[in-house]
Amino acid sequence: MNIGFLWHLVLHLIVPVAVAWLFFRPRFKRAALVMFAAILIDLDHLLADPIVDPDRCSVGFHPLHSYWVIPLYVLLCLFPKTRLVGLGLVIHIIMDWLECI
Repeated sequence: MNIGFLWHLVLHLIVPVAVAWLFFRPRFKRAALVMFAAILIDLDHLLADPIVDPDRCSVGFHPLHSYWVIPLYVLLCLFPKTRLVGLGLVIHIIMDWLECI
């Protein structure tokens, strides 16, 4: 595991917590946990061989990281009841996409 991939994993924790702190401070803990839970979409990596490949771009490769589902994640951000889940998913996809460039 190289340092870039490790940094990528750390960002998956830091960015949702920072967004929760900046924009959802009255309910910071809940917001941070819900957005951090978006990491569960990485379960689709279990369908790939090898499961983790730091050299492979997960956006567009794994089912829950596919291009057709990303607009659904953005749509979740528009509704108050699903906003935190959607925001966590969008943040996750952006973090994964940044790893691809």
